[in-house]
Amino acid sequence: MAGMKIRSYEDDDDEAVKEIFTMGMSEHVPSSFVHLLKQPLMQMLCVCVFCTLMATSKSILLPVLAVTLLLAGGRQLVSYLFNSYIDESMRRDLNKVRETYMSSPNTCFWVAESDGLVVATVACLPAERHPECLELKRMSVRRSHRGQGIAKAMCHTVAGFARSRGYQGVVLYTSMVQTDAQHLYEHVGYKRMRQFVVPEFFAKITNFSIIEYRLEVQPSPQ
Repeated sequence: MAGMKIRSYEDDDDEAVKEIFTMGMSEHVPSSFVHLLKQPLMQMLCVCVFCTLMATSKSILLPVLAVTLLLAGGRQLVSYLFNSYIDESMRRDLNKVRETYMSSPNTCFWVAESDGLVVATVACLPAERHPECLELKRMSVRRSHRGQGIAKAMCHTVAGFARSRGYQGVVLYTSMVQTDAQHLYEHVGYKRMRQFVVPEFFAKITNFSIIEYRLEVQPSPQ
């Protein structure tokens, strides 16, 4: 990690932060689409459409075309849902990073800078469900700078911040398709606490779930 430093967010980082988050979330569209294809409901729908058209049209071309269009529609739906989540995240906090993360002693937003380029982000704030913990949020690393230990260093930064503020732990939430993130968090000591299906309708019918992790932190010596 030569030439890399982790520092607090500055207003000039705004565009880079949004770019890193948007690119990071968009990377999960293919794996989410694969998850959709594995669902019995989706498979049954494709089979029913294919068999119905095959029986009524007496042609192989029309059923194949219909299933292809159905799959393309599923892919577009997954993209739409991720884009909607990105837009919601912008409105919720990424359009107002300083207000959300830099105006309280128990919140913070960091960026990792390498040779003058912002290459990673992470933030934390008090966890709603666990008042004794901080919640790690907005962890993302540019693809070009992965595998260099940056994400691990960012995790340690949040843990150290939580410890210095007297919190007992750090919690975070990641989706079932973010397998690289799961491996990272488990590697740095996070324990899987629970897994639950997202309450939105589409997530329920596709069994798309979120995993909650927790890291216990040792209090700072007095």
